[in-house]
Amino acid sequence: MLKTLAGFGAFGLFWGAWGAVLPAVKAEAGVSDAQLGAALLCVGLGALCSMRFTGYLIDRYGGVVLPVAVLLFAACGVLPALAGSAVALGGALFLLGATSGATDVAINATGSSSEAATGKPLMNLAHGLFSIAVVVASLSTAALRAAGAGALPVLGCVFVLVALVALLVLLPGSTKIKPVVQEKAPRRLEPALLVFGGLCALAFVVENAWQSWSAVHLDTTLGAAPALASSAPAVFAAAAATGRISGNALLRRLRPTQLLVAGGIVAALGSALAAVAGNPWLALVGIAVAGLGTSVCAPTIISMAGAWAGPERRAGAISTVTTIAYLGFLLGPAAVGLFSSIWSLPTALGGVAVLAVVVAVLGPMAGRAGTRQTS
Repeated sequence: MLKTLAGFGAFGLFWGAWGAVLPAVKAEAGVSDAQLGAALLCVGLGALCSMRFTGYLIDRYGGVVLPVAVLLFAACGVLPALAGSAVALGGALFLLGATSGATDVAINATGSSSEAATGKPLMNLAHGLFSIAVVVASLSTAALRAAGAGALPVLGCVFVLVALVALLVLLPGSTKIKPVVQEKAPRRLEPALLVFGGLCALAFVVENAWQSWSAVHLDTTLGAAPALASSAPAVFAAAAATGRISGNALLRRLRPTQLLVAGGIVAALGSALAAVAGNPWLALVGIAVAGLGTSVCAPTIISMAGAWAGPERRAGAISTVTTIAYLGFLLGPAAVGLFSSIWSLPTALGGVAVLAVVVAVLGPMAGRAGTRQTS
């Protein structure tokens, strides 16, 4: 359990700092907005290249994969601060994405294994800790930036913190977590994994749409002051942390499918409110409600997938689900931008509410898919 929470916390520390230090990375690399956008796509490409393979490595080599992945992630996290051109930044971000994807799979697989070993829910708590770490790191980085710190000092500090977590918490005892010998590893992609991955992708579309567009919505649609508009992602992340920690406790009374359906409904209500709100404060309330609802969806689905797969194929199943789901995480903000250019941003965000309803409606399908465990 400690390794899972530490891994998620370290992961959140980097990504919270990254969002706040990105303007400095852009300025120091000397790239335009268009060049930065193209370079950021390399993060997703790198992750997609590594996630499935990481699942295989965990099933093959066991617990040692987690600290190695986190150490490599920490090291690659410094590379963007050293980039001096668009090409160098793209290469650095590809490596960052590859190690980030590997870390994502490793921490989720570790969390699923811990749930199976203890019989207690953990994934929502772990994802909640990630959200808390994002908020803390973002605010801390903002303070460092206000004091004049550039990209390298900030990302260097994050490297030290994440590396210490990997060496002091994740590495000890990792070799005792034995790999699983697979005698009958199926070559085909099973329908259950498509169901889990597809639902998780929809949940990520909702989540990342608000994380990416909430500030823009308040600023351009509702005319909020810059400080208020900029607070929207932090409000969403704080609500997500609260929802995940509460959801972890609720799983002691509710079945995972019930929590998934409830989360989808709450996310839909919050998204609809934020999309149609006539003033920034009401929109912030909707964004917070959307964060509460959508926060429990992805962790619950990943947990269900791990329980379905069983110990023989847990890491491989989770890597498959997270790879499919990551497509939603990447495409969500772009889809909102596309549809907002066709219609309007409130209309596009209203479509996000519809997707949350779809998650709630299809939640029972994930429950039925999860009833058959692989032996």
